[in-house]
Amino acid sequence: MKIRYFQDTNTIYLEFNQNPIEETKDVNENMLVDLDRGGKVYAITIEYTQTPSNLYQIEKRQR
Repeated sequence: MKIRYFQDTNTIYLEFNQNPIEETKDVNENMLVDLDRGGKVYAITIEYTQTPSNLYQIEKRQR
């Protein structure tokens, strides 16, 4: 797992694997989730990290 913080945009990027990104979903106005071909989370981007985001909006999908 890699964690990157971009101070100029106040954004945190959490990367979980190296698979190619297949799809990006908007969770809310401050959060994006990148999914790989298998539907697994590749990365999460949280913008404006000083503003609380509702993490409960991320669902764990069962396959």
